[in-house]
This record gives sequence, C-alpha cells and structure tokens, in this order.
Amino acid sequence: MKCILIVDHDERVLDELRRMLAGERDRWELYFAPSGEAALNACACLKFDVVVTDLDMPGMDGLALLRALRERHPESARLLISDREDRSLATRAASVAYRVLPKALLRKELVPAIARLCILQESFTTSAMRRVIGRIGGLPSLSRTYTALSHAVQDPESSIESVAAIVEQDVAMAAKVLQIVNSGFFGLAQKMTKVSTAVSYLGMDTIKNLVLAADTFSIFVPDPCMPKDFIETLHRRAERGASIIGKLSLNARDREIAIVAALLRDVGELALASRVPTHLKSAMDLAKELGCTSYEAEEKLAGVSHAELGAYLLGSWGIGGEIVEAVAHHHRPQRVAHKGFDGTKAVYLAALIADDLECHPNDTAGTKLNERDKENLQALGLTEEYPVLRAQAMQAFQTKAHGRAGGTPR
Repeated sequence: MKCILIVDHDERVLDELRRMLAGERDRWELYFAPSGEAALNACACLKFDVVVTDLDMPGMDGLALLRALRERHPESARLLISDREDRSLATRAASVAYRVLPKALLRKELVPAIARLCILQESFTTSAMRRVIGRIGGLPSLSRTYTALSHAVQDPESSIESVAAIVEQDVAMAAKVLQIVNSGFFGLAQKMTKVSTAVSYLGMDTIKNLVLAADTFSIFVPDPCMPKDFIETLHRRAERGASIIGKLSLNARDREIAIVAALLRDVGELALASRVPTHLKSAMDLAKELGCTSYEAEEKLAGVSHAELGAYLLGSWGIGGEIVEAVAHHHRPQRVAHKGFDGTKAVYLAALIADDLECHPNDTAGTKLNERDKENLQALGLTEEYPVLRAQAMQAFQTKAHGRAGGTPR
C-alpha cells in the first residue's frame, strides 16, 4: 500500500483533505502533518511514496520543505499546492516539486495527481531500474551554462535580462537555443534574434530546459560500436516529434512542456549508448530477431527501457515533473489516466508518428503499427486522428527535405 503524507498548517484545510481522500484509504495509507518541521520528523520515521504540501506555511514554507525532502529523502515524489497565480512559482518549484497544483483544482485533480505520481515512482524504484542505474554509474557533469541557469531560475531576484545574459555568454549555446526557438515548434509569428526576447516569450524555465535539450547530445558520447547514424537518427526523431507537437491542439503551457519532453525523450537511449553500449546493441539485435520494438527488447533484457531511464535522469537533474512523466510514459501511455489531450498523450502520439515515419518512410497509408500501439491508440481515442496527423507530418517533412535538396542556404 502506498504511503501518502499531506502537509498544511491550517487544521481546517487538513480536515477537508481528510474528507476528500477518505475514499482512497483502501489503496493509500494517509498521514497528515501540521507543519514542515513535523513533516520532516515523520519522513525520518517512515518512507513516504508521495508528499503533498501547501506552499504558504509559517516557519518552513512548502518550497523549503520540498527542498529538504529532495536532499534527505529523494525517493519521495513531491507535489506542491498553491493558490498563487504566478508563473514564476512554477519556475522556482520545478527543481523540487514534480508539479504545482492550484488550490482551486484540488477537489477535481488531487487524487489523479497523486495516483500518477505513484505510478511514476514505481517505475523509478524497481530492482531492474537500480541495476541499470548501477551499470551506468555516476551522472555526467552538465554544462556551466545549464548549472548557472538552474540556480538563476530558482532565485526570485533573477530577471529576464540576467537569465538571457547567462545563455549569451555561451555563444554556441545561444545559437542552439535560438535555432530551436525559431524552428517552428512554438508557432512564433516572427523570427527571434535575441535570447532575451525568447526568454520573455517562453519563460525562464522553458529556456533552461531547451538549454538542457541542446546540452544532452554533447554530454553523452555514443560508444564507437553504435551505428554511425545513431546520433543523427536521434536528432531527427527529436526534431520531428517536437515539430508534430507544435501543430497539435494544446494550450501554450502544455505545448511548451510537450515540446521539451519530445526533444528529451531519448536521453535514456543516449545514456545507454554512452555508458552501457553492449546492452543497447544487444537490445537492437534482439528487436530485429523478434520483430519487436527496441524498447520492448530492452524490457525483455533488463526489465526497464530507455524511457524510464531517461525520465529518472531528467528527474535527477531537476527537470519538472510533467516533462519527466511524459518522457517516462512516451511508449506506454496507458499506464496513467488522462484528462483530455494532455502533454503525456501528446508526446506519445508525436513519438509514435516520428518513429513510424523513421521505420516506414515509404508506407503512405500508415498501416504497419504493431498491435500494442494500435491498442494504445484505440484506448486513447486517437485511432481516427492518427492517420490524418501522420499524413500531415509526412507531407511536411517531405516538403522540408525537398527544400534542403534544392540548395536552400542554411
């Protein structure tokens, strides 16, 4: 049974939450704490799968509590509740909270949010995951630019100008970020030539995550035994997935989250190619032998795929929980319940289309999906939309390829 800790200094709120969650006691063991200090004491005595805390509490506030939990009990998933309508809060909370949930949506969204976090935690704490992480070893150092940005976006005194200055000091990174911003994924009305303009438009946290997306391909260098076109293929998948998401019907925030997740979805595969190449090569060979997907072959060999591994690495680097969740489930979206067309569903759909076009570029009808993906599409209510979106993506990519072939300057 999952152990859930709820923290709020207001006893009336705690009583309301007790009533709200009473129907979940058959699957969750619920505990309640009246302060951040009491919550830390409880965590020292009992392992909690999820900790939910209010932001505004006297003494130790919610951010301070979650920051302490990240250091002392990193195995616990962390959810922050707030009644502030402040985008900067999501930026500051990204490194310590998997998600910021508005108080106004508690009655409708608290239970599903906790349930999704429990599922995510299960994929991170399996013995199979521990074995793979053990074989990979310590995480590589991220660039100074990303490290500086991570500190800056958590500082309430940081400004758009100071964040832009950090990126602009790294000329190559600034060029990469502007290339991504102007790629068409975000549907900008005009080209942006200044990092400060991009930061102002997309927000500090999105820019930080785009820096990581650009950084990832340089920090993990594939072993020479990997196919020569390995990096090129991953780049193409990421670009295509983000491009597809840019054309889906999502609100601006969900689109930004899904685009970053699409760009980062194969970070686990990069890590395997760099640190455990023989394992990934064996999975590739097994996939060809069995006629299955590479992630299914990875699961057969190790009990876990690059999707969960990549999500684990992103979580360790302080990436926001919604991006982590979308990466973790981008091959198996049915593991979580969906409320409408959310970011996780969008990343799955975009990844499926991108991979389908990669593996079957001449299949104009889009009929070569495996049975599992056909079942997923049906369960997600996307069976009819899939061939239409796939055809649109195929046409767009062919047009782009023809433009390049025609000698368009780059």
